[in-house]
Amino acid sequence: MGALWQTDSSKTVVPTERVDEEAPLPEKPRRSRHGWKAFWLLLLIIAVVVGLAASKEMRTSRFQAREVSKFAKTLSYELKPGPSDAIHYPGAGPFDLRLGYSSLGEFLPRLLKRDYVISAQTRFSPALMNYTEKGLFVPYSEKIQAGLAITDCKAAPLYQFHYPQQLYSSFESIPPVVVNSLLFIENRFLLDPRQPLANPAVDWPRFGMAAYTQVAKMLHLPGQSAGGSTLATQLEKYRHSPDGLTASGGEKIRQMISASVRAYQDGPETLTARQNVVRDYLNSVPLSAVPGHGEVHGMAEGLRVWYGADFNQANERLASDATDPKSLADKGLALREMLSLMIAQRRPSHYLTKGRDELADLTDSHIRLLAQNGVIDKPFADAALASKVTYRDWLTQPTIQPIETNKGISVARSRLAGLLNRPLYDLDRLDLSATSTLQGDLQTQATAYLKKLADPAFATEIGLMGERLLTPTSTTQVRYSFTLFELTPDGSRVRVQTDSTDQPFDINEGSKLELGSTAKMRVLTTYLQIIAELHDKYAGMSVPDLKKVEVPELDRLSQWVIEYLIQNKDRSLPAMLSAALDRKYSASPGEAFFTGGGLHTFHNFRKEDNGRMPTLRDSIRESINLPFIRLMRDIVRYTTYSGPNSSAELLKDDRDPRRQEYLASFADREGTSFLLKFWKKYRNKDTQERLETFLDSMRPTPIRLAAVHRYLLPRASQESFNTFVRSHLAGTQLTEKLTDDRLVRLYEAYGPGIYDLPDQGFIAKVHPLDLWMMGYLLNHPDATFKDIVKASQFERQEVYSWLFKSRHKGARDNRIRTMLEIEAFLDIHQRWQKVGYPFDHLVPSLATAIGSSGDRPAALAELIGTILNDGVRMPTLRIDSLHFAANTPYETKLINDPDVGKRVMPSEVATAMREALSQVVDAGTARRVSGSFTTPDGKALAMGGKTGTGDNRIEAIGSGGRILSSKSLNRTATFVFYIGDTHFGTLTAFVPGRSAENFTFTSALPVQVLKGMASILNPYLQPGSHTQCLPIEMVRR
Repeated sequence: MGALWQTDSSKTVVPTERVDEEAPLPEKPRRSRHGWKAFWLLLLIIAVVVGLAASKEMRTSRFQAREVSKFAKTLSYELKPGPSDAIHYPGAGPFDLRLGYSSLGEFLPRLLKRDYVISAQTRFSPALMNYTEKGLFVPYSEKIQAGLAITDCKAAPLYQFHYPQQLYSSFESIPPVVVNSLLFIENRFLLDPRQPLANPAVDWPRFGMAAYTQVAKMLHLPGQSAGGSTLATQLEKYRHSPDGLTASGGEKIRQMISASVRAYQDGPETLTARQNVVRDYLNSVPLSAVPGHGEVHGMAEGLRVWYGADFNQANERLASDATDPKSLADKGLALREMLSLMIAQRRPSHYLTKGRDELADLTDSHIRLLAQNGVIDKPFADAALASKVTYRDWLTQPTIQPIETNKGISVARSRLAGLLNRPLYDLDRLDLSATSTLQGDLQTQATAYLKKLADPAFATEIGLMGERLLTPTSTTQVRYSFTLFELTPDGSRVRVQTDSTDQPFDINEGSKLELGSTAKMRVLTTYLQIIAELHDKYAGMSVPDLKKVEVPELDRLSQWVIEYLIQNKDRSLPAMLSAALDRKYSASPGEAFFTGGGLHTFHNFRKEDNGRMPTLRDSIRESINLPFIRLMRDIVRYTTYSGPNSSAELLKDDRDPRRQEYLASFADREGTSFLLKFWKKYRNKDTQERLETFLDSMRPTPIRLAAVHRYLLPRASQESFNTFVRSHLAGTQLTEKLTDDRLVRLYEAYGPGIYDLPDQGFIAKVHPLDLWMMGYLLNHPDATFKDIVKASQFERQEVYSWLFKSRHKGARDNRIRTMLEIEAFLDIHQRWQKVGYPFDHLVPSLATAIGSSGDRPAALAELIGTILNDGVRMPTLRIDSLHFAANTPYETKLINDPDVGKRVMPSEVATAMREALSQVVDAGTARRVSGSFTTPDGKALAMGGKTGTGDNRIEAIGSGGRILSSKSLNRTATFVFYIGDTHFGTLTAFVPGRSAENFTFTSALPVQVLKGMASILNPYLQPGSHTQCLPIEMVRR
């Protein structure tokens, strides 16, 4: 390969030949010697000819320009539909890693597993496949700027990260003094117009000197090392070589060959390619890294990050012809800053930190050399020498990149980061475009509206002032969160996800909040599902057969279904579900309920409801608590006595001789079933996350925590025990002082061997097998479920044997009821998870019916979306398409192709739920929003929903259940809704912290806020408008 020739080539080398004409004719023996002379003469002639040809090629590069450019044209690629069968992803070069090209082999399988399909990908030509298989770098026009881009459902830009942020967009935009200074330092004849075919990858004299110094170094000869890299090979090195280094001679050859082919890819003439080398080098040269910013690449970033200098201003000064002292001083400083970065690239981590004085001296030397060689004039050089750079103070001028706080964009980025398993810093630097499902215009309007609610005047205008709402002085403390989904044939697309805060925390998806009466929607759904199951079981039986069915005394749901089928001719499921909603439950708070291991009482929001006997339809409409507490009790009893995994059979006959055999098989079967349920919540978590999940399912008290700690960590010290108990009771107000003496007594009272596993579980109010599994996983964190089943043979028997040891029937029954309730809630939890409940467990208490187990607004929205979709649960879609490496050899397009929706409830149940929820809006707790959303002709869109208020408190309970004190942790009010046939969502008002103590707002607040949004939302909710988004087929192109 030939390239730029930097030595004096004006003198032509003429070979001479010496012939001795007077030599006598050789005798026979001398003929052999004469023959050898002829041979060596011929070799000399050939060597001279080759030398002349090589010398000419080194000067002109004519041969390689013709042949390499011809070869480069065969190295082609083409984007075609479907996944590629001819592509080779690049190695671990720094730029290939940063842009994501090297990781496509990791990204694509992850995305395929998550319901994306490859819609198009490049195919390499056979020549290019062969070329890359040899380890050479693909020649193509590399991007000078890239980064994550997210567009909305109309293909309008939502988010764009440019890296680097500033750059030289073209060679012509670079001030000549910058180009000349760089060439003087690195590659003086790179842009010689007299050599149109020159290969920028090789500088032969320089390469020869570098080779010689490497040999001399191996032979321990004196002399300084010389580098043979041109700017073109340096680009290949820090972009594509592993770690950006030249680790061997073979790596250097690979860089030179790749750079040569890249230079000739557009034809034999290379001046434009050489100019692009200068531009790309200045835009991308590595300049170490800075805390809070990360890697620094290119002159623009280098000036900003290291010196706090403005890139555009520096270039204006360097391009200026002004000669006044001020302008010249500014110009000199700009040159010094730029020149020092060019020099620092040799050892940037040294020169830009500890070696700053050394860098200043080197910069002075180069300024003098530039002046001596006529690159800059003397006044300019003097100004540069008189200047001094000021390094940026990262304490007062931090380089931390601002965080994108728009919730929809934040969630989209987080979802992409999860899909690709990359942190947000790396995600932003990928060469990736993604299409979000968000409606950008509506997202912007909704965000502005929610933020404006902090203004008392606007809040008054919207109607947020009044009893159970807000006061003019409280508007700034309330946070609002809003989501809107659109139901489409292949999934529920998120059209809006926003809130009124500038915090990255997302209330919709990242929270676990007590959302109050919204839980009644889950309870009612479960109830109607059970009625539908019982209908399937009994509706085909004749009346005489139904009368013979034995139903457990406490299973009121099965009793009602059988009685209904006996008494009514219309046995259709819709008729039965409608009748089920008309069943009545007492709203009296006078009963104490044994739940959660003790006696509890509950209250209605309105005292006027206490004497009523409302139907379930009335109760959901007006959000009355006690009917739902009693309904939940019936669900628990049905699950206990008649459900598919009923444990109550054990208690029917104490004298049955088959009891022990039955108990053993039951314990083994049911114990394994429960172990599987517990395993599902612990798998794929580390030890700390498992422990947090376990403790989160408890209601902590000193005794319960003592029983847990002494079982899980029997060898732990007293000090460790004290720390554990106190830390997990932090924020809980106790009726007794937790002294060291008290902790010593607890430590001793629940030590190893004092109680067996069933008793320890009973004391802790957790399922004993859950407690055992947690202990086993602490000691065997890598165990599989098979290991767990094998190791728990004894414990599965032990857990059920304790039920029959107590002599006192009352005490035994209380234990049995607690145990059965825990098991029932495990089954109920599975039901809830099938319709989108987001957490690993439910609190085993009837209080779950009114929200004590917590929920998320986004999960509630998913449930109401399923109800709107006739009982078919659809995947939630946030990213419609991904486009990697556009216009490069690695270009890959993916679109989401989710599984078809899964039916999780009969359509008749969904219909009945929609009818019940519509009454909440028409005449119930959300009636203030009724009629707010209409079609252009004024017809009201169908609407339904459920309201809920969560007052999350810590209460200290004294003897007899008396509340000693009560402190609010936060207050929430939520409205989950559907509008029309395709839209649904949630609106939540939230006050965090102890300031929630001062608020008494109810779910009327989010309902009124949503009503105020009607003018914003209405244009996007019209039937057939698709939220004013492009058709999905167009978005995916």
